[in-house]
Amino acid sequence: MAPDHEIGWLPSGEIAWLPSLKFCNAIVDVENVFRRLRENRHSSHPRPTLQVVFEASSEVRNSIVLSTIIVILVFIPLFALSGIEGRLFAPLGVAYIISLTASLVVSLTVTPVLCSFLLPRAKVMANEADGWLVVRLKNLDRRILNRTLRHPYLVLGGCGLLLVGVLLLLPLMGTNFLPPFNEGTATIGVAGPPGISLAASDKIGTEVEEAMLSVPEVKSTIRRTGRAEMDEHAEGVHWHEIDVDFKEGGRPQPLVLNEIREKIEKVSDVYVNIGQPISHRLDHLLSGVRAQIAVKVFGNDLPELRRLGGQVQAAMKEIPGIVDLQLEQLVLVPQLKMAIDREAAARVGIRSGTLAEEIEMALNGTKVAQVLEKQRIYDVFMRFDDESRSDPERIKNTIVKFLPTGQEIQIKDLADVYRGDGPNMVSREDVQRRIVVSANSHGRDLGSLIQEIRRNITEKIKLPKGYFIVYGGQFESQQQASRLLLLLGTLSLLGIFFVLYVHFKSVALTLQIMLNVPLALIGSIFAIYITERELSVATLIAFITLTGIATRNGIMMISHYVHLVKEEREAFGPEMIIRGSLERLVPVFMTAFSAALALFPLLASKGQPGKEILYPVAVVIVGGLFSSTLLDVIVTPAVFYRFGRKPMERLMALHGTESLERRPT
Repeated sequence: MAPDHEIGWLPSGEIAWLPSLKFCNAIVDVENVFRRLRENRHSSHPRPTLQVVFEASSEVRNSIVLSTIIVILVFIPLFALSGIEGRLFAPLGVAYIISLTASLVVSLTVTPVLCSFLLPRAKVMANEADGWLVVRLKNLDRRILNRTLRHPYLVLGGCGLLLVGVLLLLPLMGTNFLPPFNEGTATIGVAGPPGISLAASDKIGTEVEEAMLSVPEVKSTIRRTGRAEMDEHAEGVHWHEIDVDFKEGGRPQPLVLNEIREKIEKVSDVYVNIGQPISHRLDHLLSGVRAQIAVKVFGNDLPELRRLGGQVQAAMKEIPGIVDLQLEQLVLVPQLKMAIDREAAARVGIRSGTLAEEIEMALNGTKVAQVLEKQRIYDVFMRFDDESRSDPERIKNTIVKFLPTGQEIQIKDLADVYRGDGPNMVSREDVQRRIVVSANSHGRDLGSLIQEIRRNITEKIKLPKGYFIVYGGQFESQQQASRLLLLLGTLSLLGIFFVLYVHFKSVALTLQIMLNVPLALIGSIFAIYITERELSVATLIAFITLTGIATRNGIMMISHYVHLVKEEREAFGPEMIIRGSLERLVPVFMTAFSAALALFPLLASKGQPGKEILYPVAVVIVGGLFSSTLLDVIVTPAVFYRFGRKPMERLMALHGTESLERRPT
């Protein structure tokens, strides 16, 4: 495994669908060139092929550039994400932007050249009519438009009802930080009582492994008992970390893990924490504990913290969906204590601070030098031998100084050495003492679980003055990421609005194009509801991404309407809108279909290891593409027919033409 700070990788399958992105720009360009070449071939006054290719490519160039800029714009906020979510999704943004930029360059340079070489010689050019599928689609679209163009308010009202309906589904869905992982292995933590001997702890660990191996799906186990003092996650010998490998097939992993949990709890009075290698590391990075949920109680007095921690644990115990509940093991353990008499030390000329440092060096040890041997460096560590450190009487009789009279000054002359007890650890966060109640979720989403935990703790526990509770773990990260994504999503919408307004010089036309965003939300929310029923950072990022992708169809449609009126002298009316809609029907459907087809492998990979993060992203994008594409061919023409005349009049006035009626070419 990589070190804990290196949680950055490209999720499996991420690159697989990116090549399809360049097809979208190429499809629009090739389709328009193909249509214009075929019209020119069957025209009574055909023009040179290169001229037709140039004009056809120029006709859609602005749409391609504009849509590409907008899609890139919505991916830029990914780079503002910090923490784990930034490490996970920033590579997706990099790959997307690079691929889309390359697509734009190719579509503006290579694609027109290939069109001029290949399309004029294509046999299909001899056919003046479209294929049977295109003919049927266009006939269906024509019939729909003839009925909907004159009823824009009815069309908008129907879409509004659909949008309200899917928005009502949001409260019925849960929330999580990231989708659940399926790593194929498990990391299980088992904690015995602090202070237990190594032999007794090893016996418990062996019994736990035997219990786990009795589960049919468990293939093998590897156990680590304790962690070295200099380890960055130092643990006592009471702690066991067991890696579990599973056989292929068998029951679903949640059922297997639940049976493992039950068998371990029957072995002995131990605490169990079941997770997975990567999930475990993510939890530890987020909250400092090995669990999804971390309820942290802050205060000054350790006994009071233990009391409040016990109350929090009791308040959480009966909540459905809580598993692996544990109060941080802050207990009293036997200790050998030493209280230095400052006056006695001063009388013999010893500073109490210096004495404490020397005693600590002798008993605990310190690095005093380094030795180089065969290109390897070894630390030289100095301290008393084990016999001198283990016997309190020997420690008391340790000589710390010789007086000029020859008298020996021992530790017992300057300090009171006695047996006592004290906390096994003192945990601090932001310089404040704290105790943690940790737990995992099972069968419930994190959002509703945290809400119930908050409600129970608020109702049952009254915190003394100076004490407070912080809810950490994945929930805290999810809340922070959701707030940031909401802000970034708003900025993305404003950026899209600005770019569209700069191009079209019309607020009305800009809003008509952005109408595709709520149309896309209809399908995306419904798709995530019938599949995952959970919102996570992955789905929120997919929603932001979808806003840019969804505007592509609106740009293509309205840009073509403007082109027909401004360049081809078409009169503003139903005939122009129907013509423009039918001419853009094929590229709109082809771009949406190619993107959905490229995402299909991710849609079919639900539950597969490595696809957990990209699966909900694919669900949101495909669902949004489906609804926005189908509704766009109905809503955009009707809305443009009702609200597009005045913006078009202003646009034509800017170009020195006042009338929207048909003019001679």
